Amino acid sequence: MHINQKVGDFKVQAYQNEKFFPVTQDDLKGKWSVFFFYPADFTFVCPTELGDMASKYAQLKEMGVEVYSISTDTHFTHKAWHDTSDTIKKITYPMLADPTAHLARMFGVYIEDAGMAYRGTFVINPELQVKIAEIHDNGIGRNADELVRKVQAAQFVAAHPSEVCPAKWTPGAATLKPGLDLVGKI
Repeated sequence: MHINQKVGDFKVQAYQNEKFFPVTQDDLKGKWSVFFFYPADFTFVCPTELGDMASKYAQLKEMGVEVYSISTDTHFTHKAWHDTSDTIKKITYPMLADPTAHLARMFGVYIEDAGMAYRGTFVINPELQVKIAEIHDNGIGRNADELVRKVQAAQFVAAHPSEVCPAKWTPGAATLKPGLDLVGKI
């Protein structure tokens, strides 16, 4: 997926809070979403990232953001991992099952010869447009604190279209208003 591209049609099974249920693109409409692709359940870096995301889930929910972790495992495997891993037990956000790799292919993170996804993070606005797209090689873990900051910046820019957020911007910090008076002065 490219920046500003709209999320296409999909329907996958999810596991969350001891329940299985379907998730479609319609579930994303009207709210901010994070798609958090990871290679596979029962691996090594993945639980550290998903646990880190779990520690920020309440804050993201307060910001009006739903988090969806996604791997090419089944929803049954997600439940088994949740039941057996102390780190994964902390997860209360939906874990999407993508065993056909439909979503992984749609977002350009599927590794065909491995049958799994790269670490991909996508922030999607309420109109289903991708606003942030980041893909890591599988040996490189992500930081949920930085993701929260990026979502805050994306939400700020959406609410203030005449302003932009400079490097390391955090809520309350100065923004920029692009114009001729700034050219060559920063």
